[in-house]
Amino acid sequence: MAHGPATSDIDLFADDVLIDPFPTYTALRDLGAVVHLPANDVYALTRYDTIRDALSDPETFSSVKAIGFNPGVNDALQGTSLASDPPVHTQLRATLSANLTPRALRGLGAQITEKADALVAELAQTGSFDVIDSLAREFPLEIVANLIGFTGEVKANMLRWGQAGMQVIGPMNQRTQEAFPIAGELYAWCSTVTAEDLAEGSIGRGIFDAEARGEVPEGTAGHIIHQYLGAGVDTTIAAIGNVVALFGRHPEQFELVRQDPSLVSAAFAEVLRFWPPVHAWGRKTTREVEIDGALVPAGAQIAILFGAGNHDERHYENPDEFLVARNPVDHLTFGYGPHGCAGQGLARMEGHAVVAALAKHVQSFRLGEELRVPSNITRSIEKLDVLDVVPA
Repeated sequence: MAHGPATSDIDLFADDVLIDPFPTYTALRDLGAVVHLPANDVYALTRYDTIRDALSDPETFSSVKAIGFNPGVNDALQGTSLASDPPVHTQLRATLSANLTPRALRGLGAQITEKADALVAELAQTGSFDVIDSLAREFPLEIVANLIGFTGEVKANMLRWGQAGMQVIGPMNQRTQEAFPIAGELYAWCSTVTAEDLAEGSIGRGIFDAEARGEVPEGTAGHIIHQYLGAGVDTTIAAIGNVVALFGRHPEQFELVRQDPSLVSAAFAEVLRFWPPVHAWGRKTTREVEIDGALVPAGAQIAILFGAGNHDERHYENPDEFLVARNPVDHLTFGYGPHGCAGQGLARMEGHAVVAALAKHVQSFRLGEELRVPSNITRSIEKLDVLDVVPA
């Protein structure tokens, strides 16, 4: 017989939860597959199968005016594929994805590998470096700028715009309020950008060409480009920082990759499973729905907790252990279903290139102090020094 979901007084967006959410994820998973959180007015999905089922059912778990946890951001994201459901989502997503297929990215792969190799080889010779500024930010920002054709003011603002674009997806707390004016600069640019603002031969130009051919509705090219910057940059930076931090915390796992380069792909998948860059993502129920015996009302704001699902012991054996040979190809970090991350192919290319370069050029290193700052949506490291680097 169906009943109401378990309730908890946990605040998903409290500073201590954002810094280290994993004890909270465990507590919520133990309460149920769905838990009502009155502090955030959300129903949190906590277990692997529940999250995957919801992500594969956009008819019940809608993205329209739903992915953010405040009405302002949901209004601002109208017209993007992130905030739409099929069939509109399917059309918008096709143009976004066409430039990110393995075939489309094939030519880029060698460039990404060479850039990562050269950058890590140079850093390995320095003895110590700040991994966030020198590698995690430097590497993907340059790649995305060249890929989309960002130049000038936009290129200079990519980091702050990308961070703000994710921050405002949270509830209307102080972090969101402070980020909204910066995210507003991004929204304003995306609503006025033209093909001529982007470098010739870039993917950005190609999206405008698709709009001119009628492949996407008129006026949506800017919204599509927004997703490369608003959803893709900050998360990739977080993932690359996590690679180095987890290898530093688990040197025996790093040594396994050094000794066996065939583990590069599996190691990056385990980094993504273990520390997903996205804390919470929204949906709204279009009808009353029963989840593991608990009834969730129609119109409920859902919070999808990727990290809780990735650490669900019902799905992964010893989920709180970092094991590079695990190869969790079915992790939830890139989402699942129609809204699975469109840029995951590019993110994997970047991640694999960094892991391979570290394994090739670094024999050992020691971590300095890890600084984290509470952030609503992206869980990332703000500063991390790598010390006593021994080049390979």
